Amino acid sequence: MVLGRSEVPDGQGIGASRSRAAGGDTLKVLSVHASVQSVSVLKTMRQLAWRGCYELMAGRLKRPEWAFMNYGFAAGPTERAALRLEPNDEPDRLCIQLYDHVVGASEMTGRDVLEVGSGRGGGASYLSRYRAPRTMTGLDLAQRAVELSRRHRRGPGLRFVQGDAQAMPFPDDAFDLVVNVESSHCYPSMTAFVAEVARVLKPAGSFAFADFRPAAEVPQLLAGLSEGPLVLKSSEDITANVLEALRGDSDRKSELIDMIVPRLFRRPFRRFAGIQTSSTFERFESGELRYICAHLVAFDS
Repeated sequence: MVLGRSEVPDGQGIGASRSRAAGGDTLKVLSVHASVQSVSVLKTMRQLAWRGCYELMAGRLKRPEWAFMNYGFAAGPTERAALRLEPNDEPDRLCIQLYDHVVGASEMTGRDVLEVGSGRGGGASYLSRYRAPRTMTGLDLAQRAVELSRRHRRGPGLRFVQGDAQAMPFPDDAFDLVVNVESSHCYPSMTAFVAEVARVLKPAGSFAFADFRPAAEVPQLLAGLSEGPLVLKSSEDITANVLEALRGDSDRKSELIDMIVPRLFRRPFRRFAGIQTSSTFERFESGELRYICAHLVAFDS
């Protein structure tokens, strides 16, 4: 016998519909969960790739002349008076000026300072020698970069530690100032990173941040900073200053690459360094990439 619609037992059709709807909702939840997991896996894989890259660079390119990996900062006419640097630091002026601009007027004398993503150690060494902190700690994920920094960088109270920005090997309330320059784009989660910064900062401590993002991602970056566990005091777009620094430092960096990088790897290194003819430089010049600087503070308990 073929059942017509009126012959379906009471409630059976409704139950089946609800079951199908529930099944559809479950599939949607599972699909979203799988997508989130996929994004998380991709971000973790990207972090591992960056770690491998920096381990390789520190292991193969051991010469101490390459102390900085940031894009630099060219001061405009209204900026602070030119930094007074020792002759040995003068070649790295534009890279050092980025650190000086990012930390700004933050009081460092006699304080405990942490740089997350210290790379080849040039920035932490500069801050320890010029800004007189009580202690200066450089943290980096790449063990070989830490070892290179320990060999070549010197400064009062300076030390280098291997560790993850999202699981820092430090106790709560350990630092007065945390500095993070051009490193966070490698991290799987900015939320987890900022939470760790808040954890290791002392009450009323400061967080000095700078990094680049695709222009479309800048609103998300700023929203994440402003809605996190720290108070966003100020932010600025310094792309023009960074672009001018890339122009001004392009010849020196090209010569350095030719001197210390094997020929096979020079082209990707020029892109990595933002040399004037590279696609990285062109993305900054076109506005596709933007460079953001921000200052945040911890709550004063």
